[in-house]
Amino acid sequence: MWNDRTKLLIGENGIKTLEKSRVAVVGVGGVGGYVAYLLARAGVGQITLVDFDKVEESNINRQIVATTKTVGRPKVNVMRDLIAEINPNCRTQAICERLTERNSSKILQNGFDFVIDAIDSVQDKLDLISFCKAHEIPIISAMGAGNRICVPQFRVVDIYKTSNDGLAKIMRKKLREKGVKNLDVVTCDEPAIKFDESAFDAEKSNKNEKRPVGSISYFPAMCGCVIAAHVTQKLTTSSRTQ
Repeated sequence: MWNDRTKLLIGENGIKTLEKSRVAVVGVGGVGGYVAYLLARAGVGQITLVDFDKVEESNINRQIVATTKTVGRPKVNVMRDLIAEINPNCRTQAICERLTERNSSKILQNGFDFVIDAIDSVQDKLDLISFCKAHEIPIISAMGAGNRICVPQFRVVDIYKTSNDGLAKIMRKKLREKGVKNLDVVTCDEPAIKFDESAFDAEKSNKNEKRPVGSISYFPAMCGCVIAAHVTQKLTTSSRTQ
């Protein structure tokens, strides 16, 4: 069987637990794409993919959904097809929408054993986290994975114990305002580097477009690996102790 080597580690009960597990990955880009990919290989039986974006050429340097053949396609559709090739028994739902406060209840109405927040937008992250906390759905959030080129050293911590993470700093303040007392996040303590802003296209700058975040192939992938490991551990812990 394709998952025999996984069974050596988590046992038959662990395999069955993953097959029954329902996970939502919100944001199927550099981090979320790898999370979905790894959870499918681990044997998660139901994965819901949520992302409104399409693959762009600029995604090819770091996103598992991005190749020269997938540019222009919805990211959730590309990932759905990839999961089908890995684990045809995985029930995969592709939702090409932007998750917001208005539609979160509709998208997440069926309930999930775990939700992964791999969204870039601060407001969308807040909406998703607030919904999951209010409905007691386990959630883990990806923090900053850009503007770094070191050997990645990601860790899972409470957001209020993060440092050297610009996104986490913003999120801490806003989560306090919403009364969220704790949140598991994946973060890297290595300070972000400043890249040469002259590389930013002057024409785009004149249009007041947001400056891009520097990124390299392995950094978002490693963040996704840590999230996938955390979720798999959480889902199978009780089955491995039986």
